Amino acid sequence: MAHQPSPQRYDNPALYRRCGRSGLKLPLLSLGLWHNFGDTEVYQNCRALVLKAFDLGITHFDLANNYGPPPGAAERNFGRILAADLREFRDELIISTKAGYDMWPGPYGDWGSRKYLLASLDQSLKRLGLEYVDIFYHHRFDPNTPLEETMGALDHAVRSGKALYAGISNYGPEQTARAAEILRKLGTPLLIHQPKYHMFDRTVENGLLDVLSREGVGCIPFCPLAQGLLTGRYLNGIPADSRAAHDPRFLKPEHITEEKVGKIRRLNELAQARGQSLAQLALAWVLRQPAVTTALIGASKVSQLEENLQVVRNLGLSPDEVATIDRILAS
Repeated sequence: MAHQPSPQRYDNPALYRRCGRSGLKLPLLSLGLWHNFGDTEVYQNCRALVLKAFDLGITHFDLANNYGPPPGAAERNFGRILAADLREFRDELIISTKAGYDMWPGPYGDWGSRKYLLASLDQSLKRLGLEYVDIFYHHRFDPNTPLEETMGALDHAVRSGKALYAGISNYGPEQTARAAEILRKLGTPLLIHQPKYHMFDRTVENGLLDVLSREGVGCIPFCPLAQGLLTGRYLNGIPADSRAAHDPRFLKPEHITEEKVGKIRRLNELAQARGQSLAQLALAWVLRQPAVTTALIGASKVSQLEENLQVVRNLGLSPDEVATIDRILAS
């Protein structure tokens, strides 16, 4: 039986922000399928996460060709959920995917050539069971391919009807400005940029956010919770069921230093004083930036989705609170 979504899912209009200067609105939180949606996961848990997200008003689901494991599995599993439960609600969903990292053997399965991007998009659509995605991203800047070729491929994807909007990810400020200019001249404006941004990685503040504001491009930071460091899970050591304990590819135990944990504890005290969790504070901190449209979160449990979305109750950060956070991070 197909899922019957909550009739209250759109009761909070403040949950949505306009993406840059486009006509598209995105939810304050978007669900990323980078982790927890591969073939090593329990399908029913994947399904529960997607359906609960939609019930809560999260309409944006973010994928990439290589998300798994194995690569392609997240798209395949999400496509299965779409077909079984959400097919009739397709027009209420924003579904994005990307290409730019190693995906198949040989010289045409990586980076930013027109050959790779358009072939990858066709493969993604097949795995997802869709005729189009809403946003197609180039996943990382390719120093060996002319940017005109890469952006031309994104423009073609939109003009062919296989994507509605073009995005980029992991581009620096100058690369982003050039990409936006090329796409503007082609007639397919750059919609959105997906960079890493959290309290312990503020690289985007060194020019990128300014470029996005000037160009009218939305921003969707990934890893706003620093791979779980800013959820409070590591306040008292490394839990046995945590990512650092069982999947240290991205968050290594040696990165969880006493110095960093000390800062996390002080941030947690500030969050408690505000009546919210550390994760909610970290999300509010990212969302305070005018250029940021939505924060991209991952989840392994429905309860995490529910907790994180409570950030909408207390988004505002006073200048004193921002200054306090800066002092903690600089200490």
